[in-house]
Amino acid sequence: MDLGFGELSIFELELESYEKDTTAHAVYLYEKGENYFEVRNGYVMLITKYYAKKKIFNKKGFSEAEIKIPYYHSENTTEKVSNIKAITHNGKVKISLVQNNIYDVDINERWSEKRFTFPNVQEGSVLEYTYEIQSPFLYNLSGWNFQDDIPKVHSEYNAKIPGNYVYNRTLIGELKLDVNEATLTKRCFYLPHRRDRPADCEVLKYVMQDVPAFKENEEYMLGASNYKSKLEFELSEELGFDGIDTKYTKSWRDVDRKLRGDNDVGGQLRKKNYFERNIPLDILAGSEDKLTRAKNIYRFVQSYYTWNEEFGVLWDNSVKQAFDEKSGNVAEINITLINLLNAADIETDAMLLSTRAHGLPKRSHPVMTDFNYLVAKVDIDGTTYLLDATEKNLAFGMLPYRCLNYYGRVMDMDEGSYWFDIEPEKLNIRSIRLQVDLDFESGTSTGVFDEISRGYEAYFKRENLSSMTEVEYLDQIEKSEEDNFRIDNYQIDQDKSNEKQLVEHYEFTVESGNSGETILVNPFTVQYFKKNPFESETRYYPVDFGYLRTYRYYANFTVPKGYRVKELPSSINLGLPGNSGTLLFNCMESKGQIMVQFALQLKYTQYASEGYAYVKKLFENAVNVQNNSYLVFEKI
Repeated sequence: MDLGFGELSIFELELESYEKDTTAHAVYLYEKGENYFEVRNGYVMLITKYYAKKKIFNKKGFSEAEIKIPYYHSENTTEKVSNIKAITHNGKVKISLVQNNIYDVDINERWSEKRFTFPNVQEGSVLEYTYEIQSPFLYNLSGWNFQDDIPKVHSEYNAKIPGNYVYNRTLIGELKLDVNEATLTKRCFYLPHRRDRPADCEVLKYVMQDVPAFKENEEYMLGASNYKSKLEFELSEELGFDGIDTKYTKSWRDVDRKLRGDNDVGGQLRKKNYFERNIPLDILAGSEDKLTRAKNIYRFVQSYYTWNEEFGVLWDNSVKQAFDEKSGNVAEINITLINLLNAADIETDAMLLSTRAHGLPKRSHPVMTDFNYLVAKVDIDGTTYLLDATEKNLAFGMLPYRCLNYYGRVMDMDEGSYWFDIEPEKLNIRSIRLQVDLDFESGTSTGVFDEISRGYEAYFKRENLSSMTEVEYLDQIEKSEEDNFRIDNYQIDQDKSNEKQLVEHYEFTVESGNSGETILVNPFTVQYFKKNPFESETRYYPVDFGYLRTYRYYANFTVPKGYRVKELPSSINLGLPGNSGTLLFNCMESKGQIMVQFALQLKYTQYASEGYAYVKKLFENAVNVQNNSYLVFEKI
């Protein structure tokens, strides 16, 4: 309820927690935004008005008292933030913000922020504030964020848009609007000198009630921008009062034409003559087999460059400088790869994509800021390979995990660009085969196990291995298991390993303690999961694993002399709906051996939010099996 600035209801004053999320440290009691167009000083201005009230429940919510109001500026003009008012309500005591405590911070060459902190914030405070932004940039009607990192009781957005300005609009996220109204008001807007040509206005009202907090620290998710509930506007067309129409939404044909002549992209993709002169000839023409030649070129670029951890796509690219320095951003390294492959007569194009954290690109029309990454698309004998040479341990034909974001745009400079799906490596497996000779009398059991990692699991293993010494690597494994677990010998089986597979062999000792009448042994000497990665009760966006995953564990335990098996854990055979995932666990005794089998398989890369509870329960069972299953032995 909007009582007017400075007034609170009894409910707002006395609220001690938010019943729909009792873990929340703060909550928006009320939030309202408004956009409309107004002629000021002879110019059409986009006006934004904002008003909000927050309730602080405890000290962890004090950060909500720090307010940042972004505003945009160009070389010639700027948005203006004005009428900032803020009050801290502590019971019936009101403390107003002193205007001198508002200051400006430059974020980059185009964006700055007005900042202030509410005075005298306490547990139980209500923070109330309002401001206005006047903007000459009509394309900055960007929309409204319904969802934030704290919940909202009421979030409302209103707009009044003259028909001269046409905006594309998109509602993002899975939450539904409680109010969705659009009406038309006749002859509502005109320029002072063109009263004879008034425009009709579309009047919009959107409301969401009881909006849950968006938790960005969840495991296995794409960029928050894909799922955080918001309303997006994008200026598509301006029908001028002077009769001149301006279109802002470009076609892909327009973008292709621009990139073809752009020095940072198209110009850099035409440097194959430079590399032909500077790269050893045997790398470009060392094999008649195109696939072998492509792999040799890929490995050369991988080993030659050191990635500077920057992405780079549309500006400040110089493949010559990067080649001289043996270091560059993603675009420079992969454009070098594209040039070399084309110089070797292997058909290759650049593909623009967005990383998982950046968000999915819009398919409806080009938005170049949607893209922040560039890879190579190679076609050899009817097979397509997507290549990224920035990572030393990445196999030919695999993209880094950060790039597994469903699709990208191939920039074919001759025929025109097109969308292309990203298909991750399908065989991604971690498999452990273990043999343990139990010896309760001596208190020391010995064993061996082979760990076979394939696909992305092998890649992540190699990344871990290359980041530390072997001693550090083994210490890391020992610390992740029981305190009494010690690795005595370790080696990589080079004969069985290849670019997509890593085979490791371990010999280990487990101190099992003193003998007794009854002894419990956890059959998972090595564990995949210590805890459930899914903790939230609900989730309003998909679980996205990026690639298919399989975890297998096979173990044999010798029944020690002087003991017999008293009890084995119960078997488990569970599945996700539609057979989209399975969990299997089984133990059996035969001829003095206990055989243990465990398998967790995820058959989809993404699970809709409606299936979150099932995924969470599957992992809960997988973790429980590994942590709380015991082989029970009794002394004969």
